[in-house]
Amino acid sequence: MKLAVIGGTGLIGSRVVKNLNAAGHEAVPHSLSTGVDVISGQGLAEAVAGADVVVNLTNSPTFDDASPAFFRTSMDNLLAAARKGGVGHVVILSIVGVDLVPGLDYYRAKLLQEDILKAGPIPYSIVRATQFMEFMDAVLSWTTEGDTVRLPTTPLQPIAAQDVSDAVAEVAVGAPLNGTLDIGGPDVLPLDELGRITLNARPDGRTVVTDDTAGMFAVVQGDALIAKGGARIAPTHYGDWLS
Repeated sequence: MKLAVIGGTGLIGSRVVKNLNAAGHEAVPHSLSTGVDVISGQGLAEAVAGADVVVNLTNSPTFDDASPAFFRTSMDNLLAAARKGGVGHVVILSIVGVDLVPGLDYYRAKLLQEDILKAGPIPYSIVRATQFMEFMDAVLSWTTEGDTVRLPTTPLQPIAAQDVSDAVAEVAVGAPLNGTLDIGGPDVLPLDELGRITLNARPDGRTVVTDDTAGMFAVVQGDALIAKGGARIAPTHYGDWLS
């Protein structure tokens, strides 16, 4: 199969491209660095022309209230180009629980992206993943003050980027789901405990203090970000990934 991977040079995209090509498919990475701009539309028609499948892994440059405009414009441009190019399947990567956290601008933006895809003219698949293990350092940095990291007890289910990429690549070469696949890691842990586990494995002088008002995950209610029944559970445990 021929696949155009938009956002194909990033954390997930580069792994998806590698997986697909290793399996004998022709996966071509596209991004701003290769001359493809999903906002202006520059290079988009050429990128998707002749592709059986388009995998869209582009992301908003911000997590604030500007993010909905990014996803609306990028999806409108992408779907128009894909339809014109005869693409038969469009895949996007989203977030488990994205419809359950209306207090986060970015989650509302990702839900908008999903809705635009569902309403579009092309068969589709949505892969929703839990929080990436690779993002834990960033999460810790958001609420660090001196040597203290303040984190809430929000339950998370961290998943390795490689496990996400494996699932996205598998879905991309299958029949369109016209629905959603949820994937999550094998461990569910409170975010403050995840912070302590991380800093115990990679000590840097910081300590974690539990604060249920700290950071963006403080607005999450209950187990909204946990993959529920029917979800695919990935194999990589957080402790193994850390080591």
